[in-house]
Amino acid sequence: MAETRTRGRRERLRAETTAEIKDVALRLMALGGPDAITLRAIAREMGMTANAIYGYFATRDDLVTALIDDVYTGLADAVDAAWAATAADDPAGRIRAWAHAFRNWALANPAGFRLIYGDPVPGYQAPEGGAAPDAAQRVCTGLTALAAAAWPRASEASEASEASEASEDFQWSDFDAGLLSKIRPAFPDLPPAAVALALRIWGHLHGLLCLEIYGHLRTQMLNPDKLFREELAQLVRSLGLAA
Repeated sequence: MAETRTRGRRERLRAETTAEIKDVALRLMALGGPDAITLRAIAREMGMTANAIYGYFATRDDLVTALIDDVYTGLADAVDAAWAATAADDPAGRIRAWAHAFRNWALANPAGFRLIYGDPVPGYQAPEGGAAPDAAQRVCTGLTALAAAAWPRASEASEASEASEASEDFQWSDFDAGLLSKIRPAFPDLPPAAVALALRIWGHLHGLLCLEIYGHLRTQMLNPDKLFREELAQLVRSLGLAA
């Protein structure tokens, strides 16, 4: 019994130290950029020796991979929950809910956002298959699901606009094979134009959010939330969905 308690205490302390190492790494990145993530710098911050840190992460790349997996999974959890909480017959509501969940997560985790979508960590080599393949798949699938839900109305709106202006004719050959391997099994009936729509939705949401997270809106816009909401409203209207 005493041995079990001792082992449980060691495991708990190890988990707490591992979590602290990750927190310090993200804090260092927020202050000094991706170059600041080094095991020696983290050890100094925590009052540990560098050798002690290596007992938790054998290499800096192992730590970065764990960080990316953690933050990407947090994002996937947030947007999946927003999707699940919105009615299936309300594609406009699902786009808004997914988008606001994405923005709220990013604002609460700016260093995490920059880690997975911004500045690469110099010299970092991701493992085969990527640092967070499951979370990346979930986010990709979520975006495609937004497009799939909007597609019946969006395709009608697109056909109506073709009479007045040229419209791109997308083919499967326009897309990366890795992307298609993720989404086509889940959405076998979607045409190439709907996959393009998923990327366009992503661009609308990601573009403004990058400007906000990196501080580019700070001196131009006193209320970035208002701008984000208007961008969403314009997106929804462009897809032929109810505002």
